[in-house]
Amino acid sequence: MITIYDWFGYELPIKERYRLIKEAGFDGVLLWWSNGFGRDYIGRDEYRNGPQIAREAGLIIENIHAPVQNQNNLWLDNLEGEALSDCYLQCVADCAEFEIPTMVVHLPNDDNTYNALGLDRIKKITEKAEKFGVNVAFENLRNLTNLSYVLEQIDSHRIGFCYDCGHHYSRYPDYDLLSMFGSRLMALHLHDNNGSYAQHGLPFDGTIDWNMTMKRIAETGYLGAISIEAMNWEYMDLSTENFLQKAFKRAKRLESLKL
Repeated sequence: MITIYDWFGYELPIKERYRLIKEAGFDGVLLWWSNGFGRDYIGRDEYRNGPQIAREAGLIIENIHAPVQNQNNLWLDNLEGEALSDCYLQCVADCAEFEIPTMVVHLPNDDNTYNALGLDRIKKITEKAEKFGVNVAFENLRNLTNLSYVLEQIDSHRIGFCYDCGHHYSRYPDYDLLSMFGSRLMALHLHDNNGSYAQHGLPFDGTIDWNMTMKRIAETGYLGAISIEAMNWEYMDLSTENFLQKAFKRAKRLESLKL
């Protein structure tokens, strides 16, 4: 299965966006689960209509991405911390409601050290995920200490790892994250490091060694989707159709390297 992050750039009506994704050859999408990041113009909470619209276009929903704007609040002993915890709990419930198997979450960055309160909140999220049969995949960013701690402390088949290769090589290139967390791998974000902020370019346009990366992914036993998380930041000369066609061809190359 080959999927793509649904908000890869370009302002398009959501039905047109999903139609073009399907026509380019993709099997499914990763959904951003909030307003913002280009969605504000389509209406308040319109993102909740995304699953139905995507499925009507013939697309599978691989996962949702929980909001990230307040990700560092999770360890805080205040109303902001409680609000973020409640947001993640609601995302678990939304996955169950919309029959989406997995949600992706950003833990606080390593300037915000884990604590007992934060771990208790993760445990509550775990309990709800187990109750509703939803996977929660924590993504690597600038958060290696927090990510390692949570995955060490939480022993649940519903709690795992979302591997983002662009973040890996821009933040922790000397660490073999797939050896460290590959047994918990639940989702991929595949993009190259040519784009703005040295990330989110199309695969094979940067310096990531894709032969090695896909080999390491295959060694984990991961059987899920090849998931592209590229943006059009460095491809503004391409039409939406051309960008998606190029992205799909790159994804097929990645898929062949994993076999």
